[in-house]
Amino acid sequence: MPPRFDAGPGMSDTNNTFKKAPKRKPTKGKSISVSPEMRQAYADLIQQRADKEEIYGRHLPQDEPRRR
Repeated sequence: MPPRFDAGPGMSDTNNTFKKAPKRKPTKGKSISVSPEMRQAYADLIQQRADKEEIYGRHLPQDEPRRR
């Protein structure tokens, strides 16, 4: 019987090579407080972006089934 490749000299620590890393606790995200005006400005910005994206999507060609 030929010798196994994974049992060569100096290969005794193969079972320690690929161990799973211990699970990490998720870090809590940083929260900040903003003024109501700032919050409203941010909401307006998000709304403007959504509107632009919707208008842009209207003018894109619709997906047609491929003809063979």
